[in-house]
Amino acid sequence: MTFLAAPESIIDRSTPRQRSVMPGFGLSLGYTLLYLSLIVLIPLAGVFFKAADLGPQQLWNVVTSPRVASALQLSFGAALVAATINAFFGLLVAWVFVRYDFFGKKLLDATIDLPFALPTAVAGIALTALYSGNGWVGQFLEPLGIKVAFTPLGVIVAMTFIGLPFVVRTVQPVLEEAEKELEEAAASLGATRWQTITRVILPAVLPALLTGTTLAFARAVGEYGSIIFIAGNLPGISEIAPLLIIIKLEEFDYAGATTVAATMLVISFGLLLLINLLQAWTRKRQGAKA
Repeated sequence: MTFLAAPESIIDRSTPRQRSVMPGFGLSLGYTLLYLSLIVLIPLAGVFFKAADLGPQQLWNVVTSPRVASALQLSFGAALVAATINAFFGLLVAWVFVRYDFFGKKLLDATIDLPFALPTAVAGIALTALYSGNGWVGQFLEPLGIKVAFTPLGVIVAMTFIGLPFVVRTVQPVLEEAEKELEEAAASLGATRWQTITRVILPAVLPALLTGTTLAFARAVGEYGSIIFIAGNLPGISEIAPLLIIIKLEEFDYAGATTVAATMLVISFGLLLLINLLQAWTRKRQGAKA
């Protein structure tokens, strides 16, 4: 007996076709590129095109001028210090929230998000009032020779304040998913606390910690509102690059302002690319070990 195969047209009509929620790869990619172009790529390209009006030599002269170089050094240097501080204390805060229960935990947990919602100008005024010479904290620090307000140290304090939530909220979910039994197993096998931290806990949270630190660094580099009040804005001492851009715009030096902005973009992109490569290398190494 010979069996005849059903025609493909009949099979196609009888088999229900799966429909995707998204409109398809081509259309979705087109919308994505259009959105990114309008919101990100075109404005950034405009910054570089405007800065190019000066010419290579004038661009170099603007970037290497003492005032601009000092502002860039303060912005990126202070942001790096603040991100490093947040990497350590953010991990510690996230650990306490995940592994311990105590009175007022939910209140403190909600307080961590305040820098997200608090207007930056309000944060700057509060920090200035707190760390100025007659502030609640500053009045005890200045007799010790530690001046916070209107110094580069005040810039670091403000950047640390606005960057802490990024580290805590990035590391906290990873710690919640981490298996506590691994720590107990390491302790039962004779591992010290330091060995447990460096060989069990830290490798598990390192990618998230790098991500949170990167976000805190990027946020600190571009911060303006919370810094200008506590920095003092002294040229060459406590003047940050975003403030210098505003000053050049007020002086109608649009090419100079876009030059400083373009320089910040290039440096920020290079640093973020380096950190992302480090994250990828860390994940690859952990995958190889697993």
